[in-house]
Amino acid sequence: MRNLFLIGLIGFALVGCGSNEKGTFLKTVESENDLPTAVSKFQKLIKEQGLTHFNTIDHRANAKKVDMNLKPETVVVFGNPKMGTVLMNCNPSMGLDLPLRMLFTTDYEGHTTITYTNPEYWSLKHNIKDKNCLNILNKAKMALQGLAEEAGKK
Repeated sequence: MRNLFLIGLIGFALVGCGSNEKGTFLKTVESENDLPTAVSKFQKLIKEQGLTHFNTIDHRANAKKVDMNLKPETVVVFGNPKMGTVLMNCNPSMGLDLPLRMLFTTDYEGHTTITYTNPEYWSLKHNIKDKNCLNILNKAKMALQGLAEEAGKK
């Protein structure tokens, strides 16, 4: 029985770990920019879109404060309180995933990526079934993809 469970878990991991397949929990976009440029461009984009910029967290700087090393890694926290309020009215647990976050990372070879949670996942995680809320999640999916792709362009 234990082996069957492990085989199932491995199979789920292999199926659910694709970086840009429909239904994956996280979406990742390759950036043509370095991390500071991508973050700056993204912050400008969210302002232009009328979204609220709540915070920018520089994990690398925080690691340095405790005498540790970390590759460049920054999270931008942002959102649309009107949309978020509707989603939290669908299920208050949505507050765990709001406001939205984009993660900007750079690997040891200098490649920067932009990663965010796929809103399709929230419908499962928070048991969202209301058609209006599902429509909002679909719009959020397209908007997040568009923002990430635009921030990644030269």
